[in-house]
Parts: sequence; C-alpha cells; structure tokens
Amino acid sequence: MRPLLPLFATFILVYGCTTPEPYDVLIRNGQVVDGSGSPAITTDVGIRGDTIAAIGALSEAKGKIEIDATGLVVAPGFINMLSWATESLIEDGRSQSDIRQGVTLEVFGEGTSMGPLSEQMKADMLRQQGDVTFPISWTSLGEYLDFIVKKGVSPNVASFVGATTLRIHTVGFENRAPTVEELDFMKVLVGQAMEEGALGIGSSLIYAPAFYSTTEELIELSKVAASYGGMYISHLRSEGNQLLESLDELIRIAEEAGIRAEVYHLKMAGKENWDKFDVVVNTIDSARAAGLTVTANMYTYTAGSTGLDASMPPWVQEGGYEQWAERLQDPIVRKRLLKEMVTPTTEWESLLMGVETYEDILLIGFKNDSLKYLTGKSLAEVAEMRKTSPVETAMDLVVQDGSRVGAVYFLMSEENVKKQLRLPYMSFGSDARSLAPEGVFLKSSTHPRAFGNFARLLGKYVRDENVIPLEEAIYKLTSLPATNLRIKKRGALKEGFFADVVLFDPGEIQDRATYEDPMRYATGVMHVFVNGTQVLKDGQHTGALPGRVVRGPGYHPN
Repeated sequence: MRPLLPLFATFILVYGCTTPEPYDVLIRNGQVVDGSGSPAITTDVGIRGDTIAAIGALSEAKGKIEIDATGLVVAPGFINMLSWATESLIEDGRSQSDIRQGVTLEVFGEGTSMGPLSEQMKADMLRQQGDVTFPISWTSLGEYLDFIVKKGVSPNVASFVGATTLRIHTVGFENRAPTVEELDFMKVLVGQAMEEGALGIGSSLIYAPAFYSTTEELIELSKVAASYGGMYISHLRSEGNQLLESLDELIRIAEEAGIRAEVYHLKMAGKENWDKFDVVVNTIDSARAAGLTVTANMYTYTAGSTGLDASMPPWVQEGGYEQWAERLQDPIVRKRLLKEMVTPTTEWESLLMGVETYEDILLIGFKNDSLKYLTGKSLAEVAEMRKTSPVETAMDLVVQDGSRVGAVYFLMSEENVKKQLRLPYMSFGSDARSLAPEGVFLKSSTHPRAFGNFARLLGKYVRDENVIPLEEAIYKLTSLPATNLRIKKRGALKEGFFADVVLFDPGEIQDRATYEDPMRYATGVMHVFVNGTQVLKDGQHTGALPGRVVRGPGYHPN
C-alpha cells in the first residue's frame, strides 16, 4: 500500500501551485470610488462574466482584457433616475449620449409608461408617432421591457408604471373621478405591473389628464405599490406658485399609503418662487425626521423642457389631443385663452408665466416636417415672424404641428441648483431621451441635458466649482438611487455585484452640449462596462448591447 504522505505531497505539488484562472477583465491601478461615499483608493478590480469578482491588490493576476486605469476614476455605472429613452432606444439601442457619460441604467415612467396599454391606446400611440416610428407588439409594461432588451440595448432598463397611463387605460381623458369599479381595476393593473417588475408608481400632475387625479386616487394606487415594496415618485402638481402645497400632497401620499416617495426634478420654477428653497428643504427634512422616506432627484441645468401644453390650462386639453386642437381653433376659446394664459393663477401650473420673457421659451421639437425650420427659435422670434402674439403663436403651433410641440423653458436659478446638489437625499436624472447626433435624431433638437447632465455634474460642479466632493457625487449617482429603488446588486463596486462599471478622467470629464448646439457628446469617460461587457472603449462605442431588465422588489416571475 502506497504511503499517504507522499501522495498528499504529490497533490500539493501538482494542484496547489496552479496559475489562477484569469479574469475576463482586469482593471489595474484605478482610483476606485465604490459608491458608498468613502474616499477613493488606488487598487484593482477583477470581473468574471457579469460579476465583480475581486477588488484589491491583484498584481499577480491576469486578465483576458487588461486596462491600466492609472489617473482614472473607477466607479459604479451611473443611474439615470428620469429617462425618456423609451422610444429612442427602439430606434438606436446604443444609448450613445448617456453611455458616453457613464450611464448604465435608464429608469422610465414619469407619469406615462409603455404599458399597460389598451388597443385604443396602441392606436393613439401609433397615430402620434413622430420622427421615430415602430410597431407596438406589446401590451403590458413587462412585455415592453422584455421587448426592448430582446431587440438589444447597451444600458440596463427599468420603469415605474405611470399613473397617467393607468388613468387613460381606465378613465380615458375625461375630467372626472374614476368609479369604484374603475379604481379597483386600476389597482389590479398596478399589482400586475409590480409583479412584472415595475419600481412603483410614477405621476406627472401638471399635465392633463393626470391633473384630474385626486390625492385620494393616488393614495389608493400607491397603497398597492407599497404592498410590493415599491416607491411613489412624482412630478409635483406645481413647481412654482403652489410648490409648497404640492409638496405637502406628496408627503400626505407617502404617509397615508405607507410608501417611500421621491420628487422628480426638484425645482423652484419662476423667479418669484426662487426664495422658497429653504421652506421646501425644511418641509422635506421634517417629513424625514418624522420617519417618512422622502427623497428627490434633479438635472443640472436652469432650464426645463416639456411641451407647449404646459402653457395652457388643463380644461382646454380635456379629451386628448384631437379635442384640444379643435378647441384651439374656436374663436371663443381662443379669446378666453388669450387672457388665462397670461394671468397669474394658483389653479394650474403655467410655465408660460414662469419665464421672464418669451425669449426664454425655445422651440425644439416639431412633428410636422413643414415646421421643423422653426427648431431652435424662441417663441418670441416665431411670434415676430408671424406677426401674431406669443400666446396666439403657441396655440397655432400646437394645431399646425399635430403635437404638444417640444419646448425649453428657462425657469430656475443657478444658486438654487448648487444648493440642491448638496442635499443629502439628492440623486440625478436627465429628463431626456438618449440620443446620437445622427440619423433620424437630427430631425429635431433637444435640451443639452440629454448629452451633458451627468458629465456636467462631475466637471462643472465637482471639479471646477467644488460644490460637492467627487465621492459624494458618485454616491448620489449610484448607491443612493439604487438603495431608494431597492435594486439588488447594483449601484456599488462590491464583490458579487453586477459589473456595471465606468472609468473616467476626472480632469477631462466635461459636458459639451449647449442650448445652441445641444447634440454634442460629453468627453472624459473612457470605458464603460454593462453586466461585464464593454460598451465604451477609449471613448468610443463598441456596439455591444448587453443591457438587461432591472426589476423592482415586487417582481414575481410567472
């Protein structure tokens, strides 16, 4: 019988000194900012498959792909808390304007979502399509998310279910409360969406028909989302004259529904409201001190972007676009609007009243090719060209374009933007599509936030102006929103987490987009990985489409 000791020694000799399996990706010597808010450390990151396998000194290790990250920051991929890339990603799944800023997760659902859809809603969507056209092969929100990932996208995607979408599906565009049966059906739809992976309920309350929703209706829907661990997230009913009352409504919904709540793109809109910052913060702080989870997100600009519908009262929009456009051609209605659109009010949110002059409204999105020559001009310029008043011009454009007409409104103060950046519960969203300066996207313009929102934070506000430290900014771009959304294994550089990773040059990262030339890529982001696959290499897109659906805490696969 052979002695056991020599056999054991042979095992050690043969197997104990074998070379470790190489990593698929080995990032060396980077300034690792892990998303926790902790100081950066110079170390290595090893990736195997779709997972972060090791963080630490890996000098003896090998990688199939090795990147010398000397001088670069290595961070978790950024989370875009408010993305409108639902349709642009169907056209071009590369998500270039966001990937080139380090965004690896697009979160949809501000008020409207891509499901659940009725057959009538599908017909309306097809009729309203503009530059980007596509067949609608899905019905539920979960089916849409599966569709877009199967088609191929570079970033991960997630979505809230839109309260507006639920209302249109059930009540339509009427200005009335849902019946008991309709509300019960809306709640069933919420439960279905949550089980499909929705993150919660998203509302956008300045727009018709969402404007017609009562607080009580939103509380009932939110109770269902809360039972699945979801969040309520809202474009407040007012961001201007009724801002404080609207914030109180969000807090009431959070308290009575027992749900976490977040404010979409927090702002004090209109110069007369800029001084409300301290009261807003005190209100949120009081709610948080009382045990409620109330957070906010923002974009890093002093101008917002929406449509000309945000300049008109909700009553004229009741019934949907066709009835709205018909009313705008009625002389009696027009006479009434000529007064209401320029009269200060607390009854509805008028962005037309929030700007200082009509030069502060830029027209950026037309559906009708015959009007695209007006893209980039101010409402004042177009009114002068047409020899009509700005109010009449706005009405005429909505009718002639067959759409709400995309517009940029200059509403906020730079001082408040900086103060908001410092709030401990603040995360970030572009409130824009993810685009490329090519193809069909060149038919319309955009807000520069589509190309620069995240790079602007890290370049202008972190590096150049020292408003907040780099580690805090990374935390607010990654771990904070992931925690708020209850997303598992994303938002941090940790062993066992998904390998969503961005490498950028902190001295070079910069937004390049301007209001005059908004389709310019940001610079300074060198490499981006999504689920372990490289989608950006040396600042250029690789063409890879490894994005997945990121589902909320209530997900229940069939």
